[in-house]
Amino acid sequence: MTPSPDPQPKRTRLYRWTWLVMGLACVALGFIGAVVPLMPTTVFLIMAAACFAKSSPRLEAWLLDHPRFGPTLRAWRRDRAIPPAAKLMACVGMALGLAIFWWSAHPKWPLLLMVTTIIGLCAAYVVSRPSRGAQG
Repeated sequence: MTPSPDPQPKRTRLYRWTWLVMGLACVALGFIGAVVPLMPTTVFLIMAAACFAKSSPRLEAWLLDHPRFGPTLRAWRRDRAIPPAAKLMACVGMALGLAIFWWSAHPKWPLLLMVTTIIGLCAAYVVSRPSRGAQG
């Protein structure tokens, strides 16, 4: 009897390298976001952890065990939870970004309404996530 084909595609070198490069890019963007106002950090690190899960268990473990970012990443992975302070910072950042957009671009009302709606939906998603378990 011949063995049945493996249902999971083999992880080729290109597959792993692609996920690794994307993960490293997300880490770079996340660390930039940690020092640049209004640029997100956690979303890029969540994406990096997902990329590393497909390419490098060692880098995934490094990110999940990071003293600053690890607890938030583990809480997201476990409970899809966001700490209350992070929710507040995210919403304030979105509001500030919207205000800067309005002040600097002087958009016509349809564009302002569209951008406000998108940011409002993003804020609603952030606020709707559980806070339980988000402290680590």
